Amino acid sequence: MKTLTLGISMAALVLGGTAIAAPAQDQGRESRDPNRVMTRAEVQAKSQERFARMDANKDGKLDRTDWQALRETRKEKRFAQLDTNNDGQISKAEFMADNGPMKQGRGQWGHRRGGGMMGKMAGAQGDRSITQADFTARALQRFDAMDANKDGQVTPQERAAMREQMKVKWQQMRAQREQG
Repeated sequence: MKTLTLGISMAALVLGGTAIAAPAQDQGRESRDPNRVMTRAEVQAKSQERFARMDANKDGKLDRTDWQALRETRKEKRFAQLDTNNDGQISKAEFMADNGPMKQGRGQWGHRRGGGMMGKMAGAQGDRSITQADFTARALQRFDAMDANKDGQVTPQERAAMREQMKVKWQQMRAQREQG
């Protein structure tokens, strides 16, 4: 169960949490302007779009089946990126080639990201799944936490301030784990 919760947590944070604050790569570079002001309505709409993409079996909830589908999709993309000659096999030369974040050992594939959001949400229905309403509500909670002046918009400065707060919190949690 811990593996499922951690897996769903990581997927949601990566795909849901950060996607709300900084739209996904598949949505185009124009929407990733770091100076862009986000509105609450935009975050709600993006959250609903993200949920629809993550809900692989279209049953209206995120659960183990959806996580497995997302994981398989990622594996296929990783393989395709490594298999540069598209022969269905990865040669030693392809494996050893510089393939962006994977070569560096961190980043898109190698970086382990925290995933508290889904773990905290999982179980609201008693079946360890997350509904679209839960998913959207959590995205709006994150937005409201970033919106320091409560004007319904999040500016780049408010995003930066929240990142700094989270950085401090993560450092404190890491220190506690290392001590105990």
